[in-house]
Amino acid sequence: MSHDRFIHVDLLRHGETEGGARYRSVTDDPLTAAGWEQMWAAVDYDARWETIVTSPLIRCVEFARALAKQRTLALHIDSRLREMDFGAWENRRAVELLETEPEALARFWHDPWNHGPPDGESVRHMQARVLAAWHDIVARQRPALLISHGGPIRVILCHVLRHPLDKLLEIDVPHATRRRLRVHADESRVLETHAS
Repeated sequence: MSHDRFIHVDLLRHGETEGGARYRSVTDDPLTAAGWEQMWAAVDYDARWETIVTSPLIRCVEFARALAKQRTLALHIDSRLREMDFGAWENRRAVELLETEPEALARFWHDPWNHGPPDGESVRHMQARVLAAWHDIVARQRPALLISHGGPIRVILCHVLRHPLDKLLEIDVPHATRRRLRVHADESRVLETHAS
């Protein structure tokens, strides 16, 4: 295979979930009906993927399975693409944390690299596992759809666009947002070619 070749990898965040906006990692809430509609709308074009790689959490993997079946695509479930572990903040809303832990939340929003959630996963640890999965996807050299969460997608975008990781929360990744990357085989060149 030529090492001058580029592949397309689309990054897709899951849609709206049951339970509303909250810090959730292991809390395995499913998509709402609106979330399913968002996801189908996000992939309503001819992408020519050969594979789907997804987080194992239900808000990602259920849609990934449905899409893989519909389009007869290979499906890989990769636990390294799960959301950041929010520790003591798991399943809590930001508005609640603003009342109970405003300083800790402000530090996290301002500098997540150095100030993670109490008893949670560090951004450094999340970066290591997510980028290991990313490098494996690129090494396969097959056009792919990666379905994951806000945290892992921000980590990948920081990596490929050379955005500082301490500013990863500056990258907006709404539900069911799709970002298309054109990636060189050795990752020396990455272009963002489309977002929706």
